[in-house]
Amino acid sequence: MAPVLSARELRKSYGLTAALSGASISIDKGEIVAVMGPSGSGKSTLLHCLAGILTPDAGEVHFNGERIDKLSDRRRVQLRRTTFGLVFQFGQLVPELPVAENIALPLLLAGRPRRAALAEAETWLSRLGLDGLGKRLPTELSGGQSQRVALARALIAGPQVVFADEPTGALDTVTADQVMELLVDTARAQGTSVLVVTHEPRVAAFADRTVLVRDGVAALEVLGPGNAETAASPRAGASDPRVVEVSAAISEWPGGGSTDSISGGGWLGGRGPA
Repeated sequence: MAPVLSARELRKSYGLTAALSGASISIDKGEIVAVMGPSGSGKSTLLHCLAGILTPDAGEVHFNGERIDKLSDRRRVQLRRTTFGLVFQFGQLVPELPVAENIALPLLLAGRPRRAALAEAETWLSRLGLDGLGKRLPTELSGGQSQRVALARALIAGPQVVFADEPTGALDTVTADQVMELLVDTARAQGTSVLVVTHEPRVAAFADRTVLVRDGVAALEVLGPGNAETAASPRAGASDPRVVEVSAAISEWPGGGSTDSISGGGWLGGRGPA
């Protein structure tokens, strides 16, 4: 079966600084893939190229057999509105809009009648444990609530792929686990593929497969459990076998060290913009 999303030999530079240096990756339908690396390793640039936010300097990005790096800006925007879902570290909710309208935004932009779009948003509020918060503004939410709203907005249109860039980076451990459980459970129920960028082994342990990035290249993979019962089991602590496996792969990397060094960039020695 052909992958739903793939990239081959991607290269991207910012001035004289190389962010991607020939990165290749593929994601199957319904697969959850984590990309790990510290700030500067190129992991976020890779995600942005795959989502059509950035155009690579060289290489190819294919979605369902179509080469999207050659599409017009308008067509790529349309993909992100209707076919891709996006979740960022701080949610990036529209501060002037109530929660329900933030969630309904992809449907409204796609031309769905306002009443129907808001009714669907209320359904998602209930699914994600946010009943009664539809009229609040984003500034009135906690960090965990904001990320759940961002998840609902990313998933409401039934996307084929969700791109999550450090979705738990601003959250405490318990809330981060809850957000990842919601993302993984909902994606599996919908058959949605997920690409999540993180520097935390605990988050990567929720994925079916973890890709470790070094110097702008996807250079090593760690296979996960590949089934919903273990991939989304709650509270993946430091002794959890999934976390141990990812952490061990990092510690065995040439020049690597403890997982605590990930956020500082020690084990990957990456360079360039994140």
